[in-house]
Amino acid sequence: MFAAYFDRPGGPENLYMKEVVKPDPGEGEVLVRVFASALNKADLLQRTGKYPPPKGASGILGLEAAGSVAELGPGCSGRWKVGDAVMALLPGGGQAQFVTVPEGLLMPVPKDMTYTQAAAIPEAWLAAFQLLHFVGKVQEGERVLIHAGASGVGMAAIQLVRLAKAIPIVTAGTQEKLKATAKAGAAAGFNYKKEDFSKKVLEFTQGSGADIILDCVGASYWEKNLKCLSTDGRWIIYGLLGGGEVHGDLLARLLSKRATIHTSLLRSRDKEASVFYFFPQYKERLVRAFTEKALPHFSRWASPRLQPLVDSVYALQDIAKGHRAMEENRNIGKI
Repeated sequence: MFAAYFDRPGGPENLYMKEVVKPDPGEGEVLVRVFASALNKADLLQRTGKYPPPKGASGILGLEAAGSVAELGPGCSGRWKVGDAVMALLPGGGQAQFVTVPEGLLMPVPKDMTYTQAAAIPEAWLAAFQLLHFVGKVQEGERVLIHAGASGVGMAAIQLVRLAKAIPIVTAGTQEKLKATAKAGAAAGFNYKKEDFSKKVLEFTQGSGADIILDCVGASYWEKNLKCLSTDGRWIIYGLLGGGEVHGDLLARLLSKRATIHTSLLRSRDKEASVFYFFPQYKERLVRAFTEKALPHFSRWASPRLQPLVDSVYALQDIAKGHRAMEENRNIGKI
């Protein structure tokens, strides 16, 4: 099969198509013929040598894919059959013609959705769902500040916050992106390049602040985040685009608000089962919860309706162009 590949860390120019061995599905795995995949920041970091795949995962880029079931491995439970339209959360390997997936990490593609739209769901939407429900325990009426609101995770989080009957507030770097977040359901949006988002959040919430902050930026935002975090608020860090080294009295200020910091990475969650055989592993529980609670809302007849946002589409052999677009932060939604 062909796969997007790079021989050494570096820029997008290092990416090329390479013929590699097609994987065989192992125990409890499904072989998926990939029709569409999507880019994530993790792909860019891996390409530059800063984010290696987890132990045992494919070295091929791609954390999500959509396609059809091509083959069932030994020990599959029977929930899938050859030809089923599926989308998958992956630790790697999605940007290739075929990928193997544990059957518990597959989800059905909604009947009225294209494979391109479906490929925009697994990583971003499951990440946002995890941050809000598994980590943040979002409650009805709470105010949620979402940084990078026009990103794949950001646009998913806006809609999932609305689904939870909470209030999404976003930051973004252009007016075009803020307009897109408002269309997706953001109650308020602030341009972090032109205004102090902490002051704006406090004004919008009449001094109460955000109950939850979804933060992929990290160190460069820590003071403003704490300033607009509510008493007993939850600050959830899932990326460090703005660095990881903090200089200042973070702990005292955190303590004064009785606030908590949570950190979360989805990709590195161990795919092995729990030591208790009857307790499903984390990603499988996440996929199951998302499938039950969120996936039905992707139907065109659902209310409220959830919609993946596709920014642009590239042929796999043009993957370098997609990487450049993401590096330049041009996209609104998924590539």
